[in-house]
Amino acid sequence: MKKKIFLIMMTFLPLFAAAQQEEEATENGVMSVADRNGFVFQTRKGDFLLKPYLLVQGTASFNYYDDEGLDKAYNQDNIANSGFAIPYAVMGFTGKAFDKVSYNLTINAAASGSNLLQQAWFDVKLKKSLAVKIGKFKTPFTHAYLTTLGSTLFPQVPTSLTASTILPYSLNAVTPNIATGFDIGVEIHGLLGGKFGYEVGIFNGTGSNTNNATKTFSDDWHIPSLLYAGRFTFMPKGVMPSSQGDPNRLNEDKLLFGISLSENVESESESTNDFRGGLEFAMLKNRWYVGAEAYYMNVGFTKRQKIDRSYNYWGAYVQAGYFVTRHTQLAVRYDFMDRNATDRKGLLNMPAVGINYFVPNSNLKLQAMYQYTGRTGHATQLDRDNDDLGLPMHTAKIMLQYSF
Repeated sequence: MKKKIFLIMMTFLPLFAAAQQEEEATENGVMSVADRNGFVFQTRKGDFLLKPYLLVQGTASFNYYDDEGLDKAYNQDNIANSGFAIPYAVMGFTGKAFDKVSYNLTINAAASGSNLLQQAWFDVKLKKSLAVKIGKFKTPFTHAYLTTLGSTLFPQVPTSLTASTILPYSLNAVTPNIATGFDIGVEIHGLLGGKFGYEVGIFNGTGSNTNNATKTFSDDWHIPSLLYAGRFTFMPKGVMPSSQGDPNRLNEDKLLFGISLSENVESESESTNDFRGGLEFAMLKNRWYVGAEAYYMNVGFTKRQKIDRSYNYWGAYVQAGYFVTRHTQLAVRYDFMDRNATDRKGLLNMPAVGINYFVPNSNLKLQAMYQYTGRTGHATQLDRDNDDLGLPMHTAKIMLQYSF
């Protein structure tokens, strides 16, 4: 049944519309060519344009874990994963050629291995309604991830997107999370009527951790074992900027409604087929930003695994930000996740508050947040204890960001 739904989805995918970020808003998810701040090099005729950029984030974090899962005999402490970090030290360049090709290369010096290459792509614009993007870039899924790096309301994305799921312990070698993030592939996209667009792509499905071709053919579906994804949105007031709050854009009036669908075929060492779906809403209204998403994932084991069961997970969040002054933004978020699958009772609920300060005339942004991880509705104390394993009960984070 799920295979039929997926094939119907892919058949009609091009008939739907998804928000493609406005050219003037961002081309690369980090820095915009249209933003003439910083260095911009171009030929006299304007045929070629190149813009180098830099974004550095430094954080101070405090994480307190409850006693479940800690072994005091090994001196495991309640306070862990705390201290100072540099999550991103991004260097790159972006540009255009002949007004048809956009390109971007981004290196994250704070990462290692294949993650050093954060993005590398070129985008061929055949016409406004049709373009082809090839390389390593953000997969078309979830508003939280598609927001420009450094322009998010909180210094960390919702936990419901990043936390690994929980399966029965005998099956815990497979622990996908709901977000898909960066990947290598090809995508067609376009903008129709200034309000509709589409993003439809095929990706490796291995995430940002590898830059190699490692996939095979599906034993169950007899198609390439890749990630097939699409994102569709409607923007009745014009294209939504890819920002969750910008002191230079306090007179916006934008709305976004979206849906995302994807299937990662034999995604976990040829063991599962992971279907994902998401709904999203975003609004920018003068000093207000409001965003909400709900997403669902079905983890279905392949026939080779001889497990005639599938597991369903969902998560959701709602968040809002308001500029109390031109440079100070208050933030609040409530995040939910059914981490132990719908066949078991119990939810994680994770409220968070924050404050953002955009230092005038400096390109500096200071963010601070606190998040609490709560548990509710579990059938047994053991289920309650297991549901938040690996997640801090209390999180506090301060982040300072500089970009040009």
